[in-house]
Amino acid sequence: MRLRWTIWLASGVLASGGEPPTPTPAANTDDLYKLGQQLFDQYAPPEVKDQFEFPTKERWDEFAARLQHALDNNSLEELARFEPEARAALVALRSLPGYEDYADWLELRIDDIEAARQAVAAPGAPAPTQPPARRAAAAIPLYGLWLGREQARPVPARAADLMPRLRGAFAAEGVPPELAWLAEAESSLNPSARSPAGAAGLFQLMPATARALGLGTFLPDERTDPEKSARATARYLRTLYERFGSWPLALAAYNAGEGRVGRELASRHASDFAGVASTLPAQTRMYVPKVCALVEVRTGVAPGDLPPPRA
Repeated sequence: MRLRWTIWLASGVLASGGEPPTPTPAANTDDLYKLGQQLFDQYAPPEVKDQFEFPTKERWDEFAARLQHALDNNSLEELARFEPEARAALVALRSLPGYEDYADWLELRIDDIEAARQAVAAPGAPAPTQPPARRAAAAIPLYGLWLGREQARPVPARAADLMPRLRGAFAAEGVPPELAWLAEAESSLNPSARSPAGAAGLFQLMPATARALGLGTFLPDERTDPEKSARATARYLRTLYERFGSWPLALAAYNAGEGRVGRELASRHASDFAGVASTLPAQTRMYVPKVCALVEVRTGVAPGDLPPPRA
């Protein structure tokens, strides 16, 4: 994560009306930092500069490392403390041309941070009343919190065009089409979304994972193709379900890695997501109930009612 946020500011911004410069892995990080500072000074409007001062290189390094640690750590309290800083960074990213896709990624992380703050502030708050058919979701920690949040969230504008295609791709792979809504949790249904770690597309596939699933990642990057990325994601979810035996655990493995989930299940002698949730990264503890709540809100299908993959 070192200098990752600095590289955002140096690699994706439109320079003097031209195309974004292509980042090179061997680029000198000091030069990238200086370029980022110059671009901020050139493009950020006065009202943004009043709210957000471009930090020193040391502060970027320190903030980026702390944020990544909070996402990877299993402390919701630590993650919740990042809300003010993350919101300030989002203001800066929204002000710079060429940064919309990265800003979308950060906005989703702020959603997780805000939910973590809610969970920390009211750890014993009861979940919303649910009819009997939906009580299976009680085995998913923080599901009630996310169900309330997603019920208040409008459907993304791109859903009308994208979701029939994504659902069709999932169904073609024998995976419940309702799970295609995880694209909203991953990318806000932005096919061009990118993370600073290198994930891309509607389903935020990392390059190595995408290639293992048969997708090209360079000219063209097929992770940004809705149908191809959806079918690859569905195949991956099917594999994860076949290993772990439940959709919550498959989603946890999709987010945290199947090795991590497998080790935690073995070390705690657990068999479900609730048995390992507290040991998984904070981001994963937010991700699983968020996706499950999105599926229920968007489709009316509760987590416990999702069928296994078709044979």
